[in-house]
Amino acid sequence: MRQNYDFDKEVCRRNTNSLKWEAGENELPMWVADMDFQTAPEILSAIRKRAEHGVFGYTVIPDAWYEAYSRWWKTRHGLNIWKEWLVFCTGVVPAISSIVRKLTTPAEKVLVQPPVYNIFYNSIINNGRQVLESPLCYDGRSYQIDFHDLEKKLSDPQTTLMILCNPHNPVGRIWDRQELEKIGELCRKYHVRVISDEIHCDLTAPGCSYTPFASVSEKCRSNSITCLAPTKAFNLAGLQTAAVVVPDENLRHKVWRGLNTDEVGEPNAFAVEGAIAAFTKGDGWLDALREYVFENKRLAERFIQKEIPFIQAVPSQATYLLWLDCRGLAVPAKQAAELIRAKTGLYLSSGGQYGSGGEGFLRMNVACPRHIMEEGLQRLKRGVFLLRENML
Repeated sequence: MRQNYDFDKEVCRRNTNSLKWEAGENELPMWVADMDFQTAPEILSAIRKRAEHGVFGYTVIPDAWYEAYSRWWKTRHGLNIWKEWLVFCTGVVPAISSIVRKLTTPAEKVLVQPPVYNIFYNSIINNGRQVLESPLCYDGRSYQIDFHDLEKKLSDPQTTLMILCNPHNPVGRIWDRQELEKIGELCRKYHVRVISDEIHCDLTAPGCSYTPFASVSEKCRSNSITCLAPTKAFNLAGLQTAAVVVPDENLRHKVWRGLNTDEVGEPNAFAVEGAIAAFTKGDGWLDALREYVFENKRLAERFIQKEIPFIQAVPSQATYLLWLDCRGLAVPAKQAAELIRAKTGLYLSSGGQYGSGGEGFLRMNVACPRHIMEEGLQRLKRGVFLLRENML
C-alpha cells in the first residue's frame, strides 16, 4: 500500500543556518537548488538511529553503500555499476573540482554548454583552467545542442575535458541516447575526457526517464566519470554524500588519487547511512515527490501563461527548477531580479550567472509547499507588472 506523504506541510527554515533562507523577514527565497520539504521519513529514521548511538568517530564505506547505489541504478535507470567502479566523495562539486585538477593542466580548456550550472565555472576558473563555452541553441520552446560548434570546440588541442550536465540544469532537458552517443563519439575522437554530472537524474517528470551517459556505448563508458548523489532528489546536501562512477581502471586510479589528495574521499558519520536509506527505502517517497513537484511546475506554467504574458516558462522534463524566458521585458535579467526582490521580496536567480544565453532568463525553484508556490507566483506577477510600469 502506497504511503501518503505530506508535501503541503510548511517547515520553517529561518534561523537554522540555511543558506537559502538567509533572507529578509518579508522575503521569499526561491533561488538556490535545495527543497523546502523534509526528507523521506525512512531517511530521518536511519539518521536518528545513527545519532542515538552517540559516538561519531571515523567512518568506513560498507558493502551496503556500494550495493545501494548499484541496485538503484540497475533497477531505476538500467545501468549496471560494479562495486569497483564506485568511489565515495563528499559532494559532486568537490569531485568535479578535484577531477579538473587531476586530469587537466593549467591553461588547458574545459568545455561547458551554457546556460549551465554556474559552479562549473568556479571549478574551472579557480583551478587556473580556461572555460570554453559551446552554447546550447534555444528556439523559443526548447534547447538543442549545436553539434557543429561542439565539434569545433572539442577539436581544439587545448580542450582536454568536457563537463556534461545530464539532465541539464537550468534548462531541464533530458539528453536522449542519440545526443549522448554523438557527444561520446566526438569526445573520444578528439581525446577529450567527459565528466557527466547526473545529480538531477532522479528528478524527472513522471513518465520520463533519463539515460546515463555511461550506459550509451563503450566509448562513453570508458572515457567518462559520472557524478551521482542522493542529495538533490532527497534534499540531503548538508550530509555531504556523493559518489563517482569510473568504469575504466586507469582513469579510476587517477580520480581516486585526486579525491584522496584533496581530502574529499572520507564520509562523515551520517553520509553513508543517509545514502543507503535513500537508495534502499526512499523510492515511494521520491515517486510521490516527483508528482508533487511537477504539479507545481504545471501550476506555474498555467499561471504564467494566463497572468504574466510578458514572460514564458520554458518546458522542461527534469529538475525542480523553472527556467523563465524574460527577454520580452527588454531589461537584463539581473536588473529584473533585483527589482522584483526589492519590490516584492521574491528572491530568484538571474540567468546571466549561468553563462552565455542566460542573460534574459530567471531561475525559480518550485520545490516547496503549494501555498508557498502560489505566493511566489503572485509576487512574480506583481514584480513583473511593476517592472513594466517603470519601463513605460
